[in-house]
Amino acid sequence: MRTLTVLAALTLLTSINAKAQTQSANPVAIAIHGGAGTIERSRFTPEQEQAYRAKLQEAVEAGYQTLNQGGDSLDAITRAINILEDSPFFNAGKGAVYTYDGHHELDASIMDGKNRQAGAVSGVKHVKNPINLAREIMDNSVHVMLSGKGAETFAKQQGLELVNSQYFNTPHRYESLLRAKEKLKQQESGTKGYQAMHNALPQAFKMGTVGAVALDKNGNLAAGTSTGGMTAKRYGRIGDSPIIGAGTFADNASCAVSATGHGEYFIRYNVAADICARVSYQNISIEKAGKEVIFGPMYKAGGTGGVIIVDKKGNISMPFNTKGMYRASKSSHTPTYVGIFK
Repeated sequence: MRTLTVLAALTLLTSINAKAQTQSANPVAIAIHGGAGTIERSRFTPEQEQAYRAKLQEAVEAGYQTLNQGGDSLDAITRAINILEDSPFFNAGKGAVYTYDGHHELDASIMDGKNRQAGAVSGVKHVKNPINLAREIMDNSVHVMLSGKGAETFAKQQGLELVNSQYFNTPHRYESLLRAKEKLKQQESGTKGYQAMHNALPQAFKMGTVGAVALDKNGNLAAGTSTGGMTAKRYGRIGDSPIIGAGTFADNASCAVSATGHGEYFIRYNVAADICARVSYQNISIEKAGKEVIFGPMYKAGGTGGVIIVDKKGNISMPFNTKGMYRASKSSHTPTYVGIFK
């Protein structure tokens, strides 16, 4: 009888060890961001800071729950980004900034690290959750990127929720538009036109995005990014968020990246793809690759912002060269982390 008891105990211990080894061999991880920029503690009341932290935690926990229950990385990042898109706190979806003409033009992209399939959308005005449209484009169209009215026609065909453009109106974003236009007006005299006027705008008007990256139990990476763009943007401007390789990139062989910052620089320096290429070709860590890119030639040229990165082992890095970045992460081997300031 005693022998049977010992054998049962040994069997149970073996089972526990095997389960632990399986969990260790199949890590899951997720990181999210809500934009980078001039984010200083002095600008927040304790209540505001707590509200932002709570929303970031809600999003990262929801994405992690999907992963922990065996869901795939694409579902996890979509779920997390939807929560951020539905919040007025962040420049995406509900909280999208205004264009110069007082409208909203939203962009998004998503990428599957398993096969490098990708979907992107730009300049839509009525799609409630642009990241969902980006995924529909990836899964159910022959294209990678759609824009404007055509993209909204496709969204309607796929049964996505479209809303009146007033849905995206928020008082604080409208006040930002008025401030930006006032600053542009102040630059009208003695400048060389729109380009010089725009360059004179503070960086705070040129940034703001949400995004997520994740690794699931099957070893698949995914990345997604969504944005309302740049305050007072004109002429159908498109930033880095819907550009595969600039604002979003994922490849199971290296890492998954979502970026946030001054999009023109992230496009020119191919930020997201460059980080993954360094990991792949130089065999360096995502921490080293991320810092090299974020604090490298792009930063020296004037490019500000940050990225979130996860690799095929579940490691997470979130470098940024601004005063703050809304961010959160969680993995099989690290507890929930939520950060805002430097």
